[in-house]
Amino acid sequence: MANMDQISVNLWVKMEPFIVGALQIPPPSKFSMHYLRKMSTYVRMRSSEGYYPHLSWPMWRHIACGKLQIEKDLAWLYFELFDSLVERTSEERLEWAEVISSCATEEEAEKQKNKLSVDTLQFLLFLYIQQLNKVSLRTYLLGDEWPNPRSKNYSLTGESTNQIKNWNDNYQQDFIQNHLQDLLELLLDPDQLTASSHSTHNSLMSPEAVRALGFLIEGCVNRNSTVHPLHALALWQPLHAKSGYSKISKAFSFPKLESWLRACLTGNPFGTSACLKSGKKLAWAQQVEGTTKRAKIACNTHMVPSAHRIVVMSQVYKQTLAKSSGTLEDTHVKIHRCCESFIYLLSPLRSVTIEKCRNSTFVLGPVQTVVHLHSCDNVTLIAVCRRLSLSSTTSCTLHVLTPTRPLILLGNLAITFAPFHTHYPKLEDHMGRTGLATVPNYWDNPMLVCKENCDRNVFRLLPPSEFYPFVVPFEMEGDTTEIPGGLPPAYQKALSQREQRIHIWQKTVKEAGLTKDQRKTFQVLSRQQDRRAFEVQSYLL
Repeated sequence: MANMDQISVNLWVKMEPFIVGALQIPPPSKFSMHYLRKMSTYVRMRSSEGYYPHLSWPMWRHIACGKLQIEKDLAWLYFELFDSLVERTSEERLEWAEVISSCATEEEAEKQKNKLSVDTLQFLLFLYIQQLNKVSLRTYLLGDEWPNPRSKNYSLTGESTNQIKNWNDNYQQDFIQNHLQDLLELLLDPDQLTASSHSTHNSLMSPEAVRALGFLIEGCVNRNSTVHPLHALALWQPLHAKSGYSKISKAFSFPKLESWLRACLTGNPFGTSACLKSGKKLAWAQQVEGTTKRAKIACNTHMVPSAHRIVVMSQVYKQTLAKSSGTLEDTHVKIHRCCESFIYLLSPLRSVTIEKCRNSTFVLGPVQTVVHLHSCDNVTLIAVCRRLSLSSTTSCTLHVLTPTRPLILLGNLAITFAPFHTHYPKLEDHMGRTGLATVPNYWDNPMLVCKENCDRNVFRLLPPSEFYPFVVPFEMEGDTTEIPGGLPPAYQKALSQREQRIHIWQKTVKEAGLTKDQRKTFQVLSRQQDRRAFEVQSYLL
């Protein structure tokens, strides 16, 4: 058995619950600790009614709408968002898509949703971490959390600390350290709390509660590369004295457990900071004549467990970047400050965040969880993804296939939603691997999450008359030869009518017996009549 003096435990905060699970908006006011404590007690008192240890959708709907006074659509959003973090096979995801898409009415769909449930304690933690993007009155007045050119709050990576926090592993660590007592108290049984819902020196925490905390924290022993769940480390015999576990009570001493967690929490060895510092630098982007080669691309995929794969790319300028490889598969991708570029990432991806990019086109392989655009201008996104969310974006066009409603958060303007309109040979294979089907598809039914601060006029649906398909100009092996699921009827009709006009036009030219010079003049007129189609064709050539 290992010598206690030789055992060193490192714990860190998982990134995925924050990257995927924390919405980039201030949470509802009743997600405060006061109300979450009440909810924690409420669900335990009704363990036989579908509240605990698993919380069913009807019971969460009752709490959210009846007790916390949030709308049903928002309640479902949080429930569904948490579910995207739950480990499920692609087959299970596809089966659920088939069940929902076969429902003829909203009532039928609701009956199917009523069968769903989530881990109650983990869901409480999930609701609590929505405070990651909470803006306090103090920070609002001081400007700490808002763009400020005079601010000296810059990170070691050279970015202002007012960037979205979901990718900032240092901020996440501070968040957990600062709120650890609250998080632990949420997990305590009601009989271990005082009348004011606080812990005492004698409070005991169950192993099930520590297992739930593993939703946010994991670790390793002696800096070994093997990652262990939190509860496995806490219950490990040599660590009982430090973690506070008693075989007699079969529970943890609350103060000892909290002290052990604080002492062991350190930076995430697989996080963004570690990736930028010691990750592998990649040279994917091709040099373009007349531009300065300054693209920065780093990944940690060669040195971390599969669940922690990250690719960060920044400052791709006037370049075309195209990649489909094992390096990209199942990674969390962050694309930052790219300008006037075409970026093709044609592999199954875990999540994608596109931040502070402009005048660029992004074509993505299927994204298993979320694509988030933040502070982008004049960006075209083409993607199949489980969820799409937008904040502070302007003049962006989004061609998406998604089984959830696109989320319009704060600060958006002139957003255009359009149907997914491209394919590449491995697309359907990649969709199957990520558990994404062609139906249901809610690309045209976005959700204004912050209704009091959002105008419905911030978005439009692309008119069929403005629709053109997109061709991925690369050859690769695979079986997909058309757009998965096809196009909506109105867009297919507009496309067919345009193709028919082009056919008639070409036939007229052929039968007119024009000279070579006349044919050239005719082609110029044709291109002026449909300039956008010409631009797409000339780009592909």
